[in-house]
Amino acid sequence: MSLKTFLFRLSLVAGVALAVYLVWRGLSRYSFDEIGESLASIPPVRLAAAVAFTACSYLCLTGFDALALRHVGKPLPYPKVALASFVSLGIGHNVGIASLSSGAVRYRYYSRWGLDAADVARLVVFCGVTVCLGLATLGGVALLAFPHDAEGMIGLTPAELKLAAAATLAAPVAYVVASAFVTRPIGIGKWSMELPTVKLAVAQTAIGAANFAFVAASLYQLVAAFSDAGYLRVASIYVISNAAAIATHVPGGIGVLEAGIQTLLSASGAIGALIAFRAIYFFLPLAIALPLLGVSEHALRKPASRDDRRGSGSLAAQPVRVQRSR
Repeated sequence: MSLKTFLFRLSLVAGVALAVYLVWRGLSRYSFDEIGESLASIPPVRLAAAVAFTACSYLCLTGFDALALRHVGKPLPYPKVALASFVSLGIGHNVGIASLSSGAVRYRYYSRWGLDAADVARLVVFCGVTVCLGLATLGGVALLAFPHDAEGMIGLTPAELKLAAAATLAAPVAYVVASAFVTRPIGIGKWSMELPTVKLAVAQTAIGAANFAFVAASLYQLVAAFSDAGYLRVASIYVISNAAAIATHVPGGIGVLEAGIQTLLSASGAIGALIAFRAIYFFLPLAIALPLLGVSEHALRKPASRDDRRGSGSLAAQPVRVQRSR
């Protein structure tokens, strides 16, 4: 076993251990009776709908990677993209600081398929921008639609909320416009980023917003079992809470999302909705992603060893045609 492989596996074990600890810490404040009663009060049809919307969200997330690979100029077959995206984010969402934790897993996959470290770094940045575009789009709508919830959660005055809403909605528009006219990389000090084409920028904004809309729909199905709050209000609280969680790098938004949902529900209702949401959106993908990682590690290693014995190049070693995004 190479040192690189050993360090990767060690970091993976550490990340899983951290995720398990965070799950335990989040649940330890409740008794088993409280958890069981709260979950039992959610109709099975709503649980099933929440799972379906979660699947739609992760499908959107695979689109993040697909668009990023087009921008980098190294598109790959969708099954490979879906595998790398789902496994990396299924783990990264639970560990926290998803850009780093999921980036390491992405590199493990994409480096086998012709991308180097710089390509993966550009891909991770592109996906991060897509998250920000989606969050800004829905966040601006949320601030305008339900200013009282935002005022109570983030402590801004009504005038400040209107200014924040205008700024967040203007950001995606400015990004798309800039992609149409700016042809050189935008640099700040040693950091620089090449803007995508207009089509990719519009697709980024749309799929980013769709992802958050599906996540909010999953949460809404669970909240609706305890409250008559509408979808838009649930979505607004989720988006605002998620923005705060991203800013603080809290894994899974633990503690931040609770505060937002408790503005809608009683304590018992919040327990049931949040536990079900975490189980469906975070823990279920993690339980699928970890075995997939192990199986794919084994499957992807075997063809490479056969190629080496035959003396022919593996997929990662074969030349890749670079298709520029412009």
